[in-house]
Amino acid sequence: MEIKSLYHTNFDTIFEAFNQAFAEYEVQLNYEQLQTMLKRRGFVPELSFAAFEGDKIVSFTFNGIGDFNGIPTAYDTGTGTLKEYRGKGLATQIFEYSIPFLMEKNIKQYLLEVLQHNTKAVSVYRNLGFETTREFNYYVCKNEAVNNEIKTIGGSFSIQEIDIEKFNSISDLWDFHPSWQNSFESIRRVSGDFVSLGVFTGNKLIGYCVFEPFSGDVTQLAVDKQYRRKGIASLLLREIIGLNKNDAIRIINTDIYCNSISDFLKAKNITVTGKQFEMIKVFN
Repeated sequence: MEIKSLYHTNFDTIFEAFNQAFAEYEVQLNYEQLQTMLKRRGFVPELSFAAFEGDKIVSFTFNGIGDFNGIPTAYDTGTGTLKEYRGKGLATQIFEYSIPFLMEKNIKQYLLEVLQHNTKAVSVYRNLGFETTREFNYYVCKNEAVNNEIKTIGGSFSIQEIDIEKFNSISDLWDFHPSWQNSFESIRRVSGDFVSLGVFTGNKLIGYCVFEPFSGDVTQLAVDKQYRRKGIASLLLREIIGLNKNDAIRIINTDIYCNSISDFLKAKNITVTGKQFEMIKVFN
């Protein structure tokens, strides 16, 4: 068995390994969906590594590379091991093997998200020196289950498609900084896949959302604090449901301490599906 980078590995081999490693998962990705996911998350094959048995990948970590809060960062965009090779510590070996190569490229930290109920993985990451930086909720809700009622629209507002790159102050609407996969950098990598909608009073942007119609992924949703509880977020959500080409919406990685989004989603009958830890290891 040999650990090496995925630089010279064709995508068919990568897809086959991913498919086998996650065969028991409820949600499956097809060939094109995996390509899109990896592109969005910044996958760099030459800085991603796998354990090979001959030409077969038996364990892997796909690394995304970019900036996170202004710091050059590697991001775990997918780690998996084929069922018959689990329990051998391969994922840990791959991670430790990768560190010198990442540091050589001036990467300062490693970022990942892990399901909180996956206690074994959480323990492994803590033993590797990762610290929890945030806790996230994630939501998956069928379109027809969403409470789409808008009780009040307190004022005269217009809604239109926007280019989020043209609004420098858009982050002023946030209550928390987006996770890696919901960041502007991730959106930019596959910008053609997203729809961005803005709500205006006059020429002032007071709320917006970014979502991916084919996956149902609501990537960003925010409303100016001065204009909340006026039905603006409800208006955006109704538009999202109307344009959604998936049978459900997915809202991944909202900060558990952000009551504004938690309370809003609860009122819309969108309940928490699960929780994740965001974890970071700083390279010394």
